[in-house]
Amino acid sequence: MSDENFEIVNDILDIECDYKGIDADDDGSFEGYASVFGNKDLGNDVIKQGAFAKSIHNKKPKQIKLLYQHKTDEPIGVIDSLEEDTRGLKIKGRLAMGTQKGKEVYELMKMGALDSMSIGYRLAPDDYKYSDKLKKRTITNLDLMEISMVTFPMNPKAKITKVKLANMDTRELEEYLRDVGVMSTSVAKQTANILYKSYQEQELLEQRDVVDSVKHLIEVIKN
Repeated sequence: MSDENFEIVNDILDIECDYKGIDADDDGSFEGYASVFGNKDLGNDVIKQGAFAKSIHNKKPKQIKLLYQHKTDEPIGVIDSLEEDTRGLKIKGRLAMGTQKGKEVYELMKMGALDSMSIGYRLAPDDYKYSDKLKKRTITNLDLMEISMVTFPMNPKAKITKVKLANMDTRELEEYLRDVGVMSTSVAKQTANILYKSYQEQELLEQRDVVDSVKHLIEVIKN
């Protein structure tokens, strides 16, 4: 299929930047979701599960570029693995810590100043359907070109990073638990108070352990 049958689309959907690599060696490793399924963004696009299957099958992870703010002249690292799960497109990657931009991006990620990703891809006419009634475009297939670290994703409900989550107050933690959609307001409030108190009493506990505890609790409730 010729290139004129494609359109370039950037800044689609939000992510959960579940960052790793906060250890002393600072190797730049991270993981998270570059896109989530079934979630309408500010551009009224919805990506369906399975939309990334062909890209994952046809391309090696490093062929899909890791960029900063969708700038093609600013690669900031490599993608080590990509996979679809029931939530979305899960990515594991490494920032280029031997470069100035890679180190800058990593520092911003650790601070929580840069906590979002979005994707750049190509679409063919048969890859999506538009509903005039619902005012949304549903994407069932796409050609994934790049994943970018961005300041402002298209979806304002970009999820919270490990680093940021560990520094939340009880109100922010309560909002996070409600946003994942598995708790009522009252249960989320009680749970947030318990988790926050537990964290304060164990100040030496590593951040990843706090977040893993929250995730484990969510999975127990879901099941």
